[in-house]
Order: sequence, then C-alpha cells, then structure tokens
Amino acid sequence: MHQHERHQLIVERARSQSRVEVAGLADELDVTPETIRRDLTVLERHGLVRRVHGGAIAVEKLAFEPTTQMRAEQRTAEKSAIAQRARELVPESGVVLLDAGTSTLALAHLLPTGGELTVVTSSLSIAQALSSREDVALYLLGGRVRAKTLAAVGAWAVDALRDVHVDVAFIGTNGLTIDEGLTTPDPSEAAVKRAMIGVAQRVVVLADHTKVGVAHFSRFGRLGDIDTFITDGGLDPDTAAEISAHGPEVVRT
Repeated sequence: MHQHERHQLIVERARSQSRVEVAGLADELDVTPETIRRDLTVLERHGLVRRVHGGAIAVEKLAFEPTTQMRAEQRTAEKSAIAQRARELVPESGVVLLDAGTSTLALAHLLPTGGELTVVTSSLSIAQALSSREDVALYLLGGRVRAKTLAAVGAWAVDALRDVHVDVAFIGTNGLTIDEGLTTPDPSEAAVKRAMIGVAQRVVVLADHTKVGVAHFSRFGRLGDIDTFITDGGLDPDTAAEISAHGPEVVRT
C-alpha cells in the first residue's frame, strides 16, 4: 500500500471511529508502529488528525460531544470493569457523590445493599436507577438539565454543593491530559464538576482509556486534584505511570 493510500485509510478510520490506535493500525496495515507514528505526524501537520497518547483523533471529532445514549452503547465491557473496581471504594455508610456519566451509572447499579449510604448526584439517569432503593438516601441536584448528558448544571447545582460534605466523589470526564488535566466540552457542566471535586474528601475519576490524551474546551480539575483514576487495560503502562507521577493512583482494570 502506498503512503497516500495509507494516509487516506487512517483518516477514514479516525473519522468513523472515536479514536485510532497506533498498534491496531500497524497490525491492520502490516507496517511498523514507527511508520504509523510518522503517518500521524504528517496528518496532524495537515490538520486532519490530532495526536493523542497511543493514537489519534480526527480533528472534526474534537468538537463532537456524544449523547448519553450513544455513550452507553460504547465500550460497555470496559465500563463494567471500571465500575466493578470502583465499587471497592464505596463505603458501607457515608456520603457518596455520583457525577453524570455512563461509567458512574454502571457504578450506581452496583452500589452495595443493606448499608446506610447517602448518594448525591447531578444525573437524572442515576437518580432514576436508585429511586426505588429504600436503603439509599438519594439527593438529586437541581438546575438546568443538559439534554446531551441528562445532568443538572448551572448555579442551582453549584450552590447546592456548597453546604455539603462528601466522603467519596466518583467523577466522569470527557478528556484527561498531563498538561490540561480534566476537561469537558461544556462550561456549565465543568463548573458543577469543579464544585464536586471541591466538596469531596476523596476524588475518584472513572474513564476508559480513549479519554486519555484528549483535551476539551473547559477544564474542571488538574491531575493533582484527584486521588484515584480508574480506567481499563487499554491504557498503556507508560502513560499510566506518567499520569501517576502527577498525583493520582492509576488503576487499570
């Protein structure tokens, strides 16, 4: 395959998928990983992709924020494994905060029974999942509801968080990088996430490996603000070590 044909295929893959991986492209195209890295450098120079850890994203994908339904259908096995590991950090009693997101929703379905757990959430989906649980004291934050994430955002939600104390907050993120930290496309959602981090004694971020190396418009935290980052085995060990060096414990499921 000629170089220009390889470049065209890489861009098509990046545009049709959420992310392309160096290793996967190298296997598919029967070339070395170094060749793929050089290809991605050329494509980035032409503004067609953006390099991220272990691969690349099509530039047009950077401004795209999938809906909750779309995200729920992606990487379900990885999210289930992340939620299973996160469950180990849920106390038998106390106050837990669950941010909006598909990984946190998966965790909500796994919360232990029979304890004295208080759950605070900004997510309509999580509130619905827990609404019939008599052993959970459920508090739903108010505010404007974003249709894409079904999360309460804005001043009402931020104000409600000012007077609460949370033992463990489980936070989702759209992007995580060494330089930019934790990011999400919407400023109003970022404000709520920032407030959640501020009231939690312990902060645990749940995100699959495709979020690593991606930066969005609004930052809501630095890596040093979180205690634990739980992700899937798709995150390479070197990147995990680099993230860990900036503060959080990194758990690969």
